[in-house]
Amino acid sequence: MRVSREQVAENRKTILEAASRLFRDRGYDAVTVAEVMQAAGLTHGGFYGYFKSKDDLIAAALGDVLGRAGGPGDDLAAYIARYLSQPHRDARATGCAVSALAAETVRLEGEARTEMTAALRRQIDRVARLSPGATGADKRRAAIATWAAMVGALILARVSDDPALSDEVLAATRASLAPP
Repeated sequence: MRVSREQVAENRKTILEAASRLFRDRGYDAVTVAEVMQAAGLTHGGFYGYFKSKDDLIAAALGDVLGRAGGPGDDLAAYIARYLSQPHRDARATGCAVSALAAETVRLEGEARTEMTAALRRQIDRVARLSPGATGADKRRAAIATWAAMVGALILARVSDDPALSDEVLAATRASLAPP
């Protein structure tokens, strides 16, 4: 039985969403293709009709989730507060893919790194629009520092097994990034 183009597109979207959640929650190596397909409600045998390999899936899942990632909108302070919050820290599977997967992606070659680099550029541009500075270069520098602090703080808050220290990392970083 042939599947319509619309159904193929919907299945692919479902696979990408499932893979993205699983990868963010457990990392690339800890997730199998069979687990992704099961989470998507599809059979393992159908995987290669959608992707050439697990590496292809990783790159596509990163591209999809990072392409949908939100930015600061018009309120950088509110964005920083949301990003550096306890709910975001605790929602690893649905939270920021950069903070969840950057350390693993650096060890990959090809499209996954390309997707992460493109997302980094987009996020710097988004944050720069709202960053302080007299020139475009000043705003870009501020945006890079802000985004790096945000991602780093979230990673450190997640890695700590001490809830008080984790909360302190988030709070201190939020305070340091607060506009004057």
